[in-house]
Amino acid sequence: MSQRETAIAALHARLQAGLAARAPAPLVLRNETVPQRVPSGGLLVLRDGETAEETPLLSPLAWAVEHRAEVEVTVAGATPAARAALLDALLVDIAAVIAADRTLGGAVDWAQPGSPGFEDVEVEGAAAARAALVPVTLWFTAAGSPLS
Repeated sequence: MSQRETAIAALHARLQAGLAARAPAPLVLRNETVPQRVPSGGLLVLRDGETAEETPLLSPLAWAVEHRAEVEVTVAGATPAARAALLDALLVDIAAVIAADRTLGGAVDWAQPGSPGFEDVEVEGAAAARAALVPVTLWFTAAGSPLS
């Protein structure tokens, strides 16, 4: 498994475990299509994203990698206030889960959530839904090749 895959898998596992205690817990997926119905606890879809920067380290040969993954957060609710409250609570919990272990169990050197972007979305079976896209930057060192 590549260092990039290890980092993203660790982020996914950390989000799943850290948000499981919420009642109701959100559904946490990775690189999946958004289901037709948003669960009552919300929906998180981790997208692998892209590598932003690779810097060679010469002794020993390695790469310092900055990778940006994205977490799509979607919530549904009967009122705009209910959607806003659930979305805000999920965003706070996502940041807290990442801040609790910035190395994601040793998989990365540092993980940092960024500022979310917001949008209203239409989801089948929901009066309305609200979504946010949270960039998460992962810094790690890959030995030999930036892809290893």
